Amino acid sequence: MAEMTPRERVVTVLNHQEPDRVPLDIGGGGATSIVVEGYERLKRALGISSETRIMNKVFRVAFLDESVMQRLGSDCRLVTAKPSLRLAPKDLDENTFTDVWGVMWRKAYYGDGCHYWDLAQSPLAEATVEDLDRYPWPDPLDPARIQGLAGEAKALYTNTKYALVGDSGFKSFWELAWTMRGLEQMLTDLVVNPEFVTVLLDKLLQINIAATGPFLDAVGRYIQVFRTGDDLATQTGLLMSAKTYRTLLKPVYKRYLDFVRSKTDARIFYHSCGNITDLVDDLVEIGITTVNPVQVSALGDTAALKVRFGQRVTFWGGIDTQHVLPHGSVADVEAEVRQRIHDLGPSGGYLAGAVHNIQPDVPPENILALADAVRKYGTYPLTV
Repeated sequence: MAEMTPRERVVTVLNHQEPDRVPLDIGGGGATSIVVEGYERLKRALGISSETRIMNKVFRVAFLDESVMQRLGSDCRLVTAKPSLRLAPKDLDENTFTDVWGVMWRKAYYGDGCHYWDLAQSPLAEATVEDLDRYPWPDPLDPARIQGLAGEAKALYTNTKYALVGDSGFKSFWELAWTMRGLEQMLTDLVVNPEFVTVLLDKLLQINIAATGPFLDAVGRYIQVFRTGDDLATQTGLLMSAKTYRTLLKPVYKRYLDFVRSKTDARIFYHSCGNITDLVDDLVEIGITTVNPVQVSALGDTAALKVRFGQRVTFWGGIDTQHVLPHGSVADVEAEVRQRIHDLGPSGGYLAGAVHNIQPDVPPENILALADAVRKYGTYPLTV
């Protein structure tokens, strides 16, 4: 088969057809990149010296340099809204900041001097339904978020051959709701205070639609994938019953995704960690075509997953970051990639990548092994 462009390759996979090879995404979005310290180690290994730019303050995910993405062979490039001049996070001190929603985060260190930001205070922890009308919600209409973006997206579309993944920055409901409310309280509200949940999610829906509309007006014609997501599950199962999801959350997602599809023909990418098997049919029903990160440590047999859902969704991710990438050898990484391509790759419908962002404990040689193994084993017709 003749070599395809990255964009052709990704579109072919999204159409559940076999391209020239399995596409790869490292660095194409906020759930498929590399955490700062791991990225700096990779750059040193590659002999690349550049300033590391942060894509997500809380999770400390890096924007990857173009030279790194080319070395890895990543088929995707991110098109994202710009920082808002009105919605900048506020640093309280060097260890604490408040985000644009009023959620307070505190620096939490772990091994080798690395850190994340842990939730420190939820502003709606004691709120009532009446309080939601008085809350100082962020203004989503700052024109700075899309200034020049249409031209930049057009240039990427016209002058490169990469698949473009759009991220409006406003596309979360459940996770945003519980960070504002507190996870324990929000889970309790699902049962004893569903009115509060409904009103809060509706507020978030209004804001997300208001922010997403101008973004898609600017870039919707150029992107092939639109990214959204919320973590709905733990490693062993759903955070709530499927019935609760269908009653309280699913209608909100449907209204949002209906709006997104009215603005763009891009396929809908949905990120949720954990074992979401019991909700995949629901996700498909509301228009989601791509599931990420395919957390294999939670989902189990990926061959069975392909048989059950492979005709309806594209699997995006699947290379284990919990055990294999941080703790395995290069040979272990190769074996992991080969297994996932064997299970998920037949008939298209699979785009390879790490399960969520690559963490600082993943050695550079394993990141490179992942990328090289996708090219080595992913050529169609598959022989793995």
